[in-house]
Amino acid sequence: MTKRMIRAAVAAAALYGARRYFRDWGTTKGESSSVLAGDELLGPPVLQATEGVSIDAPVDAVWPWVVQIGQDRGGLYSFETLENAAGLDYHNADLIHPEWQHLAVGDSVRLVPRKWFGLADGVEMTVARMTAPQSIVLRAAPPGLPWEMVWSFHLIPRGDDQCRLLIRSRLALRHPGEVVAAELVGPARAFVTRGILLGIKRRAEKAVKMPPVQGFTPAHTAEDLRP
Repeated sequence: MTKRMIRAAVAAAALYGARRYFRDWGTTKGESSSVLAGDELLGPPVLQATEGVSIDAPVDAVWPWVVQIGQDRGGLYSFETLENAAGLDYHNADLIHPEWQHLAVGDSVRLVPRKWFGLADGVEMTVARMTAPQSIVLRAAPPGLPWEMVWSFHLIPRGDDQCRLLIRSRLALRHPGEVVAAELVGPARAFVTRGILLGIKRRAEKAVKMPPVQGFTPAHTAEDLRP
């Protein structure tokens, strides 16, 4: 029993020590502590994490990739093989699809398909705030999820041809057990979020670097590839 308690204590200490890195992965202190659109939707106490990446592409070239995020849309641009091994049925897009560019406040963004692990309706989040091409704020609350959550995407220009993409998650904490559960899934959340950031970065940078071709736009949409 003593050995088990020691192992548990060591694991907890390691997780606590690592959280300072994965909770605000890739961001500056200013970015991680800044007030972003959507923060006002959840009051304290909350568990907050902010991750970011620099992209060598202008905001207007990155925005379409963010808009079409969703399990039944452009995917998450993350680790598709792992996602589908878990039955999530993601198909990450490598092109901008015009039919997925129409997103507005009140629309639903599906993250988990229906009947996944017994969830009849899967998991959906609602667009609570949207300011193009700056931010998209998604929100979920009971009964769709057992807790309140805000997941937001923010594009910050850096000159004419670069930008920062920040993803912030805020989880409302009402019971001690929720704190423990949130901390346990923290590394997995950070891993997936990092995959999203790098997936969008890779696609956006590749699109703007492609040489102009007749019939193509800088973003290279799926419509452009049709004969």
